[in-house]
Amino acid sequence: MTWLEWMVTRWRRAPAVSESRTVVAPIRQPHPRLPVEYLALYTYLEHRYASTVVLTFDQMESLLGFALPETARSEPDWWTAPAVRANSYSDAWTLAHRTATPHLAAKTVAFERQP
Repeated sequence: MTWLEWMVTRWRRAPAVSESRTVVAPIRQPHPRLPVEYLALYTYLEHRYASTVVLTFDQMESLLGFALPETARSEPDWWTAPAVRANSYSDAWTLAHRTATPHLAAKTVAFERQP
């Protein structure tokens, strides 16, 4: 028996793979309390290895797909005040274990990893 004949014989004897055994796990959102519209910012910050990530307002708006509120551009407290409601925008960086330090004149925010 040649090698090719042996392979063909072996292939014909191989048991069929059942399609019914395929299990697909559902995609879960990592933090259910995170507002969906800020999920892209959370994901971006969570997957950065740098201890400090600096983003411009334009970069954040590109990530989010919408304009930041006017208070985010003019009030430092929008970035630094503790969250007061359950579905807060600040969860995007706090759940990524970062603090936000805004630089309004430069139109940037530094997100620093918490220890």
